[in-house]
Formats: sequence, structure tokens, C-alpha cells
Amino acid sequence: MIGGGGREHALIRKLKENSSVKTVYCAPGNGGISRDAVCVNIPATDVEGVVAFAKEKKVDLVFVAPDDPLMLGMVDALEKEGIRAFGPRKAAAEIEGSKVFSKNLMKKYGIPTARYEVFDDPKKALEYVKEQDNYPVVIKADGLALGKGVIIAEDFDGAEKAIHSIMEEKIFGASGNRVVIEEFLQGPEVSVLAFTDGKCIRPMVSSMDHKRVFDGDKGPNTGGMGTISPNPYYTDELAKECMEKIFLPTIDALNKEGRTFKGCLYFGLMITKDGPKVIEYNARFGDPETQVVLPRLKTDLLTIVSAVIDERLEEVELEFSPEAAACVVMASGGYPQSYEKGKKIEGLNADGQADGAEIFHAGTKYENGQFYTAGGRVLGVTALGNTLDEALEKAYAAVKKISFEGAHYRNDIGKRKY
Repeated sequence: MIGGGGREHALIRKLKENSSVKTVYCAPGNGGISRDAVCVNIPATDVEGVVAFAKEKKVDLVFVAPDDPLMLGMVDALEKEGIRAFGPRKAAAEIEGSKVFSKNLMKKYGIPTARYEVFDDPKKALEYVKEQDNYPVVIKADGLALGKGVIIAEDFDGAEKAIHSIMEEKIFGASGNRVVIEEFLQGPEVSVLAFTDGKCIRPMVSSMDHKRVFDGDKGPNTGGMGTISPNPYYTDELAKECMEKIFLPTIDALNKEGRTFKGCLYFGLMITKDGPKVIEYNARFGDPETQVVLPRLKTDLLTIVSAVIDERLEEVELEFSPEAAACVVMASGGYPQSYEKGKKIEGLNADGQADGAEIFHAGTKYENGQFYTAGGRVLGVTALGNTLDEALEKAYAAVKKISFEGAHYRNDIGKRKY
């Protein structure tokens, strides 16, 4: 398993449900993951290091979970050495690696998305915003920016500041060499993860992420402060419409471009008054969406993964529990800005778990039998229930049993109304 966050922890715990899985290595892993896998000190972006380790240990399968190594071509490098790998090749991962590529793809193949223009000159970008004079306006860095490369400007001053900080101050580095400026869409947001082998696509159950750091969707965007599944706004009719107008056309478009996608494709959707539209694609499992979708998956994950790699996904039907799932993220005080690390975590057992919920470790370290904070998002506390309210009640009850200095979490996960 490549990566070291809550998503990877959830994937490892799910893969281990298959009795044929004897040993899981995780590069680099984290404190909580070390209770479920052997952590190896190889950065997730070290393509050569991962290939060498996989060969040395005669690893049967490498699961590339995060975006960076996918964009670096880790799957291509592993396959070249004859190692089975789950995840899209570099050319297909471009659908997440470049906002410009993905927007142009949607325009070319008629996949519904927000109106947009692309700029590599900050002056021209600003002139366009002034001309449009339509706020709020969405400004996106072209490349990867840890899920934080999107700024929603409420007025011209905000847009000017955003363009300046992305394109001139380079707050997201080279990712900000180009920007996409697009219309602001309104409506419920839906995340749908889907397995695909490039021919067949099997969507998973829907979820809803909560990106803003504070209650009431206030404050800056984060990697995600909590999730619920199913998404209450995603009906069967909508699922059918998305399959016809978005999911299948996207797979088809990538095939036509010679970029066949095999792995998990994430659709970030907005349910607008004009129907569902794509806000963004991710070339991998979302975080923290994975933490509510996988606990509901009843079909063996390893079986699905193997079917994707071998291009026989149509043989596998996905089965999900009818239960609802809720995940509340416990973060370090100050996140997503600066925060302190190394705070002792109380309330977890020796395996890093707690009663009444499943705990996915995102940013922890484990030393001398004790867990400490080691990141912005520290824990994802996930519970299942017969109803969403029941799942939320259980998740929050477990959150209250866990503590560390400066712990911050939202109190309104799953309560959003449109």
C-alpha cells in the first residue's frame, strides 16, 4: 500500500478481510497503520524505491492510493517490471493531475461541467474576471495542491488576491502556472467513487464530503473534515442520469484519447438546477470518502481489485450494506494552517481503535506503546447505523472518548441543508 493517511488505513483494513492476504507493507504508513501493516520508510513519491522494494520482497500486488505517485507514473514503472499494480497509468491519471486537461476533455466530449476559461497570464485572467463581473467566481490551480488548490472569490478584490497568490506568489508552486477560472455552481455536492477496468464501470455508494474547517461550512478549505454515506441528495434517478451522461462518457472519452483508465475514478459532482455537473475528477479513492464507502462494501475488495487489473470487472457485482456510515475527522488545532505535532492521544486501545467505531489513522505516530499526533488531520472516526442519524450519534459518541491537546472537529457533519 502506497501512502500514509486515513484512506490507506481504510483500504488496508478492508483488504485484510481476505484470508489470502498474509502480509501488508505500507510505504510510508503511519502510527495507526503500523498496527495493521508493516510500515516501510519509503516516501510515497519514491517510484524507484517502491519498485526495488516490491521486487526484493516479491510482492504480489502494489496498491497506489495517493495522487502524486500516480501522476509520477508509479503504476507504469511497476508494470514494466512485471509487478501487478492497482491504479491508473500516468496518461490516465492526468484527469486529476491537470484541471486544464480534464476541463478540455469534458468540453470536447460534451460531459456536463461549469463554464470556464484557462489562463497562463495573470493580467489576462484578471481582465476576464472583470469582464464577466459575476460572483462568486471559482479560481483553480491547474495542478495538484493537496486538495486545497481551489479558491472561491466573493468579489473582484478576492479574485485579484487569489490570482496573485496562485500565479505570482506561487503558493501552490508550479501547479499555479496556469489557472482555470470557472462559473460558480450551486446545489448539493456529491462524491461518487467508481471502479473501472477501462471497459466496465461499477460505481460505489455515494457520499458527501465536508471541506470547510468550521461548523456551518465556514473557514478555509481542508482535505475534508468528515463524510457521510449515502448522500441524501443522490437519488436512483440521478444515479441513472450520471451513468448515462457522465460516468460512461468519461470512460469512453479517455479510451478515445488513448488514455484508458484502470483503477478507482472519483467523480466530484454538483446537483444543479440544470442537472448533475462535474466539479472535478480524482484518479484515486477520495479521502475521507473512502472511510465511509469501504465500511459499507460487502464484496471482497481484493477480488474487485484483481478483476480491475485483469480487465474482467464485468464478472463482479458490487454489494453494499444498506446501513448508513458517518466519519468525523479529528484534526490538530490550527489545521489547515500551522499546527503543532507530537500531542499524546488518549482514549485509544493498543491497536489504535476505540469502542463503538472504527478508527482510521490519518496523521499519527506510534512510540513506546503510545499514539501521538503527527499531521493536520489526525483520526477519522467512522460508525455505521441503520439510519444516518444513528451512524452520526455513534461516531460522535466515540469522538468524545478520544482526546488530545488542541483537538478540533466539526459538530455538524451530516447536517447540511440545501
